[in-house]
Amino acid sequence: MSIIPNWLKQPYGITTLSILVALFLSTVDNLAFLRAAFAVVDKTTTIGMDFKIALTLCLPALFSVLISVFGFKGLFKPFAIIILLSASVISYFMGTYGVIIDAPMIQNAAETDTKEVLELLNAGIVWHVLLFGVLPAYLLYLCPVQYQPFTKELLSRALVIMVAAGLLGGVIFSYYKDFSLTMRENRELRFLINPTYPIYALFKYVKQVNAAEVTLTAIGIDAKQMSLAQNNGKKNLVIVVVGETARAQNFSLNGYTRETNPLLSKLDIINFPNTYSCGTATAESVPCMFSDFGKEAYTVTKAKQHENLLDVLVRAGITVIWRDNNSGCKGVCDRVKTEALENLKIPDLCNSEECFDEILLQGLQAQLDQLGHDAVMVLHQKGSHGPAYYKRHPAQFSKFTPECTTGQVQDCSQAQLTNAYDNTILYSDYFLSKVIALLSKNAANFNTALWYMSDHGESLGENGIYLHGLPYFLAPDQQIHIPFVLWLSPEIRENMKIDAVCLKQRSQLRYSHDNLFHSLLGLMRVQSTVYKPSADVLAACRQ
Repeated sequence: MSIIPNWLKQPYGITTLSILVALFLSTVDNLAFLRAAFAVVDKTTTIGMDFKIALTLCLPALFSVLISVFGFKGLFKPFAIIILLSASVISYFMGTYGVIIDAPMIQNAAETDTKEVLELLNAGIVWHVLLFGVLPAYLLYLCPVQYQPFTKELLSRALVIMVAAGLLGGVIFSYYKDFSLTMRENRELRFLINPTYPIYALFKYVKQVNAAEVTLTAIGIDAKQMSLAQNNGKKNLVIVVVGETARAQNFSLNGYTRETNPLLSKLDIINFPNTYSCGTATAESVPCMFSDFGKEAYTVTKAKQHENLLDVLVRAGITVIWRDNNSGCKGVCDRVKTEALENLKIPDLCNSEECFDEILLQGLQAQLDQLGHDAVMVLHQKGSHGPAYYKRHPAQFSKFTPECTTGQVQDCSQAQLTNAYDNTILYSDYFLSKVIALLSKNAANFNTALWYMSDHGESLGENGIYLHGLPYFLAPDQQIHIPFVLWLSPEIRENMKIDAVCLKQRSQLRYSHDNLFHSLLGLMRVQSTVYKPSADVLAACRQ
C-alpha cells in the first residue's frame, strides 16, 4: 500500500503549482512583511482595510510572475524548491530576530566563521525550516507535473505573467496614492519582502565582490614619520582595541545605572559618550573605520580597491601587528603581520569552543621586548558577540544573574538577556584595564596609548529586534551608538604636548569611526596629504 496520498499522485499543471507556491510564499514566509505593513496602515487614519487587502493581493501576483519565468521543464521544480528552502530560512531570522537580509548582512554572513554560525543553529530554526521549507519542498518534489509542448507552455507562461502582472499593476494603480506614500515613508517595508529582496541583495553582493577584483590603489604615498628625536628617547606604542558588539548604552561610563565599568572608572581615561559607528555589522564597520573615506563616501568596493590606515602606517616605517580573537579582520590586515589566536588551547583562557579576550595578551610582552620601531598593535576582541553572550566571559564575571545561557535569546526574559550582555561588558572593562596595565608596565621604553572603539552596537529585544546588521538608516540607536575610550600615558601626553583637560572638555562632542584614521596618524607623528587635522580627535588639544 502506497503511503503517498492520491492527491499527490495526480499530475498538476505549472500554472496551478506556481500559484500554490506563490500563495505559500505570500502568507507563511512573508508574515514579517505583512505584520510591518499592517502596523503602518493601522497608524494611518486615511488608509483602511481595503488597502490591507490590496497589499495582500500584490504578493501572490508578484511571486506568480517571478515563478512563471522559470515555469519550464527542468527548471520549475529545482527553482521552486530552492526558493521554498531559502525563504524558510530567511523568514525564521526575520521573524525571530527582526533582522533584514540585505547586501551588508550577506557579506557579514559570508565572512563569519563556523563557530558563529553554529551559535545561530538551534532547535527553533531546525523545526521551522523542516516544517515551512523542507516539507513543502518535498511535497512539490513528489508531485508529478503535467508539461505541455514547449510552444504551448511558452504561451501559457506568457498568459500567466500577463494576468499576474496586470493584477499587480491594476491594484497598485487603483491605490497608487496609498502605495506611493506608504512605501516612500516606510522604505524598510521593501526590505522585508521574502525572498525577492534577499535575492536582489545577493546579486548586489556578488556584483560588489566581482567589481572589487582590481589593482589595489595605494594611499598616503608621501607618508613619513617626523623625527624620532622628538620622542624623548622612547618609542611610541599605541594599542588599538577593536571592540565587538559593545553598545554605549550599557557602559556605566556613559551613565548606565549598572556598574559595568568598575575598573576603567578608576583610571585616568577619557571617555567619549557621543560616538557612532560607520556600519551595523563587522564586515562593514571594521574596513570602514580603518579607511580614509569616512562613512559618507565608504563602500565595500572602495574599501577592497584601496589601502587603509595600516598600510599608511607601515609605509611611514611603523611596525603594525594585528592580533585577532574574532572572525578575522575583513581584509584590513591582509598586508601586515597577523596572528589568529581564537583557536589556541591555553588553559584558563580557552575552552573547547573558543578563547576569552585575554588570549590577545598572550605572548604580547615578548613582542614588545623585541620592537625596534614605533608600533601600532590592533587587538580585535570577541567582545559581546551574540547571540551566545554567556560564552564571551569567564564564569567569575557572571555578576548579573540569572543570565541567558542559550543562543536562542528570544526564549530568554529581557532581564536574563540583559544580564548576560552586561556581563560581557564587565569582562571587557577588565580586559581593557589589563591592556592599560601592560602599557603602564612598559613606560620605561615606550610612550604609550590605548584607543578603544567598538565596531557596532547591538539590539537586545527592543521593539522585537535582536542582534545587529539592520540597514544604517533603519538601525536603532543601540546598533550604532558605540563606546569610545582613550587612555594616554603621562609620557605620551608630555611628549605630544597634549592637554588632557582640553580633551576632556571636548569629549562631549560627537565623534565617529571617521576619526580613527586621522587621529592615529597624528598620534604616531605621520605626515601625509591624506591626514586631516580637522578629523583628528587630539589635534585641537595639542599645545
